[in-house]
Amino acid sequence: MAPLEDHPTVRAVRARTALPTTEPPRPIDATWLKALALECGADDAGLVAIDRPELDDQRADIRAAYPPVRALLSFVCRMNRDAVKAPARSVSNLEFHHTIDHTDEVARAIVRRLDAAGVPALNPPSGFPMEMQQFPGKIWVVSHKPVAVAAGLGRMGIHRNVIHPRFGNFVLLGTVLIGADASAQGAPIDYNPCLSCKLCVAACPVGAIGADGHFDPSACLTHNYREFMGGFIDWVETVVESDSKTAYRKRVADAETASLWQSLAFGPNYKAAYCLAVCPAGEDVIAPFLQNRAGFVAEVVKPLQQKEEPLYVVPGSDAEQYAARKFPHKPQRKVSGIRPTSIAGFLRGMPIVFQREQSAGLNAVYHFTFTGHEPAEATVTIRDKTLAVQTGLHGTPACAITADSDRWLGFLRKERSIVWALVRRKVRVKGPLRLLTAFGKCFPS
Repeated sequence: MAPLEDHPTVRAVRARTALPTTEPPRPIDATWLKALALECGADDAGLVAIDRPELDDQRADIRAAYPPVRALLSFVCRMNRDAVKAPARSVSNLEFHHTIDHTDEVARAIVRRLDAAGVPALNPPSGFPMEMQQFPGKIWVVSHKPVAVAAGLGRMGIHRNVIHPRFGNFVLLGTVLIGADASAQGAPIDYNPCLSCKLCVAACPVGAIGADGHFDPSACLTHNYREFMGGFIDWVETVVESDSKTAYRKRVADAETASLWQSLAFGPNYKAAYCLAVCPAGEDVIAPFLQNRAGFVAEVVKPLQQKEEPLYVVPGSDAEQYAARKFPHKPQRKVSGIRPTSIAGFLRGMPIVFQREQSAGLNAVYHFTFTGHEPAEATVTIRDKTLAVQTGLHGTPACAITADSDRWLGFLRKERSIVWALVRRKVRVKGPLRLLTAFGKCFPS
């Protein structure tokens, strides 16, 4: 074999230009970068340095995905507002899918242009596909929302969506990771476009958005993302558990089966996203709301509230009670909730699945000691409908639970009996058993 220096590829490159050095690229002009994003199809763009405090909780994940990253280019792509507002969710979902595809194409075009200019860059997806092997943990490469807020592209509304000052929440977000510094970066805007009108609260069929600003992510995930992730898993297990087609039909209506086929064939469909549909915030969006608020509610909000549709809720959850009270004309489908696959996932996921109304009247400190395959210690405090999870054992517990980690996960996944685990002392409780029962009510699955 010929020496490397004599290889035709090596000779061609050396004849054309010097090999790249390990020195970081010079800062790129921020104005040029933003203009490039608009030229590639974005509607607005901003920049954030990787060392910004707003990225502290995801910096390690971003660098793991793309070690050279030094700056992040955040951008927005507008959706067609009337499509998102349509009670016919096929219309709104088509708009979501097309805009997601467009957002990914914009990011890809930006990276191609940067590569041509000798600037290293990476374009993670704006939505799906994601790193599903990590589900139910963090499955995304970059959290687009906090990056967009830090870049000055909007602020988070009460519905936990980014509201752009001009385009409102009718946008989808993209991020490009750049292996070079930018000459300037954005800063959060000095006001929140959210109007605190709480129409999103009124429109959400499962009560995921509280009037006091509380957000129940598990309620949103269970219903709105029914045909994604955990909802799809629940459906597959329903098929497996059904002894016959008649038994299956009793549990799943034909229309729901057809809807799942449609999601598999054309892309998973959101069941609601009504919070986006009814939001009147944004300079380009607000006029109809200002001109006739009652008319806006009648035309946009009421049709979504009155629509007859199945609501997917976890039995014993706050969403189940809320939906029955507020939307009795919408039939409920009782489904399984998020279930952890590790003790770390159990502890990390507790704030997501915690049901504050189910915790009413409970004020207690719990110590958890897990042994076996995944040892861990944690303190869980439930007080005044709030939850706090700490690593390690702190303070004096009202109830202390020691459990084999595999047994505990089997109990959470409804594969093992907690009673049998207590009898065999695979789970040991020091303190009133009623506190363990009360704890379980706060985390229905």
